[in-house]
Amino acid sequence: MTVTSIIGALVVGLIIGALGRLFRPGRQAIPIWLTIVVGIVAAFIGTLIASALGVRDTGGIDWIELILQVVVAVVGVGIAANVYGRRSLR
Repeated sequence: MTVTSIIGALVVGLIIGALGRLFRPGRQAIPIWLTIVVGIVAAFIGTLIASALGVRDTGGIDWIELILQVVVAVVGVGIAANVYGRRSLR
């Protein structure tokens, strides 16, 4: 794994995580590092789901894959906000 691919994963994770926070209703009291982690995991899971469905490699922007990644990020941000919120109240 090169430095470029690590930086690329961080940027993609930030964007997917930010979109997940944007589309998640309500306030999410989670730090930016957790948003990035959720985004990276969501991007990976969304890509796996898109591959399993056979909707990847369309030759252009894979919109279905991107939508799947954002949907997974929305769910992930919700889970992270609930878990992190409960943990920080203790």
